[in-house]
Amino acid sequence: MLESKDIAKIAIVKLSAMGDIVHAMVALQYIKKQFPNLQIDWIVESSFYQVLENNPHITNLYKVNLKKIKKDKMSIFTQIKTIRGFAKNRYDLVIDAQGLLKSAIVSKLLGAKIAGYDKNSIREGIASVFYNDTVSIAYDENTIDRNVKVLSAPLGFDIGEQDILDKEPFLYFKNEEDIIYNYLSTSLKNIIFVVGSTWESRNYPKEKFAAIANALGENCLVVWGNEEEKEKALWIEENSPYAKAMPKINLNSLKAVVSKSDLLIGNDTGPTHMAWALNIPSITIFGPTPVNRVYQTQINKVVKSNSKVNHYKLNKNDFSIYDIDENIIINMAKSLLNG
Repeated sequence: MLESKDIAKIAIVKLSAMGDIVHAMVALQYIKKQFPNLQIDWIVESSFYQVLENNPHITNLYKVNLKKIKKDKMSIFTQIKTIRGFAKNRYDLVIDAQGLLKSAIVSKLLGAKIAGYDKNSIREGIASVFYNDTVSIAYDENTIDRNVKVLSAPLGFDIGEQDILDKEPFLYFKNEEDIIYNYLSTSLKNIIFVVGSTWESRNYPKEKFAAIANALGENCLVVWGNEEEKEKALWIEENSPYAKAMPKINLNSLKAVVSKSDLLIGNDTGPTHMAWALNIPSITIFGPTPVNRVYQTQINKVVKSNSKVNHYKLNKNDFSIYDIDENIIINMAKSLLNG
C-alpha cells in the first residue's frame, strides 16, 4: 500500500450504474476532508456523467463509452486511446470501485498502482489480479458500506456509519431545465414517484402508485426514463387527479426536482437513491433485491416484500413486490410528510 502522504492524484473508476455511483459518491466529502489538496478524478460511462457533474470534490470528470463496444467492436480502439489520454495525469493511485473485469482493465490502462476489492468480495473475482492493494468486505454487506470502504481503505483511513448518517447532501446541479418548475406546487406537498427500474419484477404496480396518490392528495410527480415507463406515468396521471407525468428531463434536472421535493417514493433504482443522497425523505420499495442496498434513517424508509433474497443470485422472477399493501406505504408517507 502507498503511504497516503505519497498520494497527490487519484483516479476513481466507477463506471455504472446510477445507484452504485450515488452510493460511492458519499465517500468524496470525507476523502476531501481528510486530504484537502488531493486531486480526485472520476471515470464514468457517458450515460451517467450528469449524476457526478458539478460535484466540487471532483477535480476532473472523464467520460468513456464502453457500452458502445457491444454494438461496434472496432470502437474498443477509440476507447483505449481515450483512457490512455487520461493516464497522462500520472495518477499515484487508481481505485477500481466497480470490481468488474472491464473496470479492472480500465484501471490498468490508467496507472500502475491499483486498489480494489479482493477476489472474495466481488462477483468477477478475476478482476482482483489487476490490483496491487485489495480490500476485503463481504459481497452481501451493505452496498454503501462496501463502496465507502473500497474508496477509503486504500487511502489509509475509515469512514464510519455515523459519518455516513451525518453526511452533507452531495448531488449538485446547475442550469436545470426550467420546465420542472411548471410542475412543482407551491400549495401542496411535492411527492416524486419513481415507477421504473431495470427489471419488471422490481417495479411496484402502477395501480398501487395511483392508489397512493389518491390517498395522499398531494402533488405527485411521476418521473420516467423510457417509453415503457412513460406509459406507466401517463396511466397513473389518468387514474389520479393528484398525479402528473413529468416530461422527459435529463439527469441534471432530475437532481434538481428531487432536491425540491418533500418526499420520494420509488422502486430500488438509481433515481430513488438520489433522495437519500440529497437528504430528502424517501420510501424505497423492495421485492427481489436486498434492503441492505441502502441506509435506513429517520427520513429514509424501506418497505420489503415477504420473499427471501439471495445476494449472490437475485431472482428476476420474484414478483413478490406486487403483494406489498399500498396502505403500508400510504401510512409511512403520511408520517414522513407530517414529521
